[in-house]
Amino acid sequence: MSDSDAAEAVVETLKRAYLDEMETVMNYQTNAIVLDGVRAQEIKESLQADIQEELMHAERLGQRLKQLGARPPASAEFVAQQESLQPPEDSTDVLSVIRGVLDAEEDAIATYRSLVDQAEAADDPVTEDLAVEILGDEEAHRTEFRGFEKEYSDD
Repeated sequence: MSDSDAAEAVVETLKRAYLDEMETVMNYQTNAIVLDGVRAQEIKESLQADIQEELMHAERLGQRLKQLGARPPASAEFVAQQESLQPPEDSTDVLSVIRGVLDAEEDAIATYRSLVDQAEAADDPVTEDLAVEILGDEEAHRTEFRGFEKEYSDD
């Protein structure tokens, strides 16, 4: 892979990650609004806190794209992909939301691991550092929601 191909792969993955973060924000917000019940409160609060972190990720990814001479994608380039994170028909189905979050976090983790490798291949340590940092945040979210899943599955 040439240097320009490696750099282009980094930009494309940054764009995909940016769109994924924005979709996650939309779905977390919707689920935080839609979920009902006493048991849902902790999940709603966690989603609301994560929204701010995911927005920060998107902002940082967008800024990095700009630094690389690209622009963050806008809504015309958006294609929804988070099927499992759609709000449940039953507004008390907290477990389906938890599992949707876990799917989204697994996808994000895979994207950021790929971005780390691509940035290393492109000799782009700034993007590599950014990807490593966000990867850590996504792994922490996954750990939190694995705990929720265990707690709700045991009931």
